[in-house]
Amino acid sequence: MEEFLKVDFWEMIMRTTFAFLVLLILARFMGKKQISQLTFFHYVTGITIGSIAADIAGESRTPFLNGIIAMIWWAVLTVLMSYIAFKSKKARIILDDQPTIVVFEGKIVEASLKKLRLHLNDLSMMLREQSIFSIKDVHYAILETNGQLSVLKKAGQEAATKKDVNAPAPVPKCIPTEVIAEGKITVRNLTELNLTEEWLYEQLKKQGIGNAEHIFYAEVQTDGSLHVDMKSEGGK
Repeated sequence: MEEFLKVDFWEMIMRTTFAFLVLLILARFMGKKQISQLTFFHYVTGITIGSIAADIAGESRTPFLNGIIAMIWWAVLTVLMSYIAFKSKKARIILDDQPTIVVFEGKIVEASLKKLRLHLNDLSMMLREQSIFSIKDVHYAILETNGQLSVLKKAGQEAATKKDVNAPAPVPKCIPTEVIAEGKITVRNLTELNLTEEWLYEQLKKQGIGNAEHIFYAEVQTDGSLHVDMKSEGGK
């Protein structure tokens, strides 16, 4: 119990202060970069350096100089890797990967989603974060190395308002909603839209599609129509 309550107060104060100052200096040394611009490599590196600093500050059993050396050397390695990546495109791809096209000319690139282990729900969420509620409105979408999604809308889908062009603005029947994902019908969404599977198959039949298993993604549009994205040849 006495060992448990033992506190090396001044040692902890000194270790924490020096670790804080060294971390501050290293942060300035490693350069400025917004959180939204961090790649996975830089994100993990920052966490690791912070973890080393926390270990120095809170663990009296950790030799102080050993921890400081490890933290400084890790920062030096990070800067060195960043310099190499700056000079070499191949090294930059190895360290940070490269942007990946997930929607190409209005069609979802299934191979890219599988490679990135990105689910359709995740893609839809990232689009909604940019006020895009329908994949049908997307011409190109690129997942950047920092995890952000860059989107080029289809022509005519730019941010001009109905008021700008004096066009009628009918009230949408519903928000664009997924009803088929990877060949499987999303029954719950159909129910929420007060639609039936019979209605869905009828819409597919009108588009010359007899089997939902051949569809990668389908969604009901704001006007009640059905947008369909077929599976690639390798996905059938």
